Order: sequence, then structure tokens, then C-alpha cells
Amino acid sequence: MTTPDEWADCLELIAGNQSRDAFAKLFRHFAPQIKGYARSSGLTMMGDQLADELVQETMTNLWRKAHLFDREKASATTWVFTIARNLRVDLLRRQTKHQGHLDSDDMWNEPHTEGDGSDWVEQSTVERHIRMGIGRLPIEQRQVIGKVFLEDKSHQEAADELDLPLGTVKSRIRLALKKLRVGLEVEGYE
Repeated sequence: MTTPDEWADCLELIAGNQSRDAFAKLFRHFAPQIKGYARSSGLTMMGDQLADELVQETMTNLWRKAHLFDREKASATTWVFTIARNLRVDLLRRQTKHQGHLDSDDMWNEPHTEGDGSDWVEQSTVERHIRMGIGRLPIEQRQVIGKVFLEDKSHQEAADELDLPLGTVKSRIRLALKKLRVGLEVEGYE
């Protein structure tokens, strides 16, 4: 089993002498994880093409920018997924130029990048359950949750945009959060 320090060692080997063996080792480990992240974060709307593109661009950046990695500032896993997250946002922006809008579901999926990255899979699972829970909410509750929590609107701004009384927006948020909480508890999350 490879330790996080070995991933950092691989990055330093790439930075220092462009080690193809170290890159291949990182690629075998991170490429499937990045593709899984892309699939779970809405980049598969056009098939696997965008997920594959995210993997390719992330690994290319990893090769070119390995000299910028500093194990004192972040773990290798955190650094790699920060690159993937930033490129994912760029891909979504490019995609929305053609579609004309960015869906609030697209903004939701950001990996946790603090610490050593080992809890990324757990957080991704919780976020998937939350997304599924939001998807099961009545459309009225989904709209206010999207406005307030994903678009970062105030309750009043959401009420104005949805042409609803402020009290209705607050009630819908309260009901939606209660349903989401119950759904997460059923799944075993606190």
C-alpha cells in the first residue's frame, strides 16, 4: 500500500527529473479517482468525454506544474484534487458558454480539499446523498434551496426573484432542511 508521503515523493521526482515511472504510478492511482469525481459531479452530461478530458487535463497539469508542489503546504492528494476542481470549473464554464447557463447542480460538486484528502470519498458520498435528497424535494422547496444555498441569495432576494412572500420562502427552506436531515439520518449520517 502506498502512503501519502510516497505520492508526494512521486511529485517531487517528476519535478526534479521528469520521472516517467513516478508519473505512471500517480496516473494509475489518481486517474480513476478523478474520473469518478467527474462522473459524480455532473461532467458526464455529454457522455464520458468531459470526464476523460478532466482526467487528461489534470494529469497534464500535474506533469507541467509538479515543481509548484510543496508538501509543507498540502498533501499530494489535496494538491491533485485542487487542480482537478479548478479544471472542472473551467470545463463547466466552457460548457455553459454553449448552453447559456450554469445549473445550480453543477456548482454543488466541489471536493473537500483540506487535510490530506483521505476523507474526500466520504464527503463525496454525503454530498451525493444530499443531492439525491434535494432531487426528491418538491420543486417549490428545491427552488428556494437552490437560490439560498447554491446561488448564495438572501431569503429576501429569493423571495423577490421567485415572487413569493418572505414567510413562504422561510417555511419552504425549513421544510426542505427537515426532509434532508431525515433523509441523511436514514442513510446513517448525523
